[in-house]
Amino acid sequence: MANIKSAKKRILVNRTKAARNKAIKSAVKTAIKKVDTAVANKDKEAAGAALTNAISAISMATSKGVYHKNNCARKVSRLTKAVNSIG
Repeated sequence: MANIKSAKKRILVNRTKAARNKAIKSAVKTAIKKVDTAVANKDKEAAGAALTNAISAISMATSKGVYHKNNCARKVSRLTKAVNSIG
């Protein structure tokens, strides 16, 4: 355990930020799973709606610095490709 006051503060700040990042990542994963489920069920309308929410969640996570912009682009691209593959 840290003895210096500033080090103790850094530990608290890092815990707070880690919890925030974890919550944001969890929300993104849930949104992605909803898109995948809709695609698996071949439900184009539900997949489109879920895709919109997922893109929003991913973009928000990127703007907060949780994901790198290329990671965001890759996730959005893969989800969009999956939704568009529904005949």
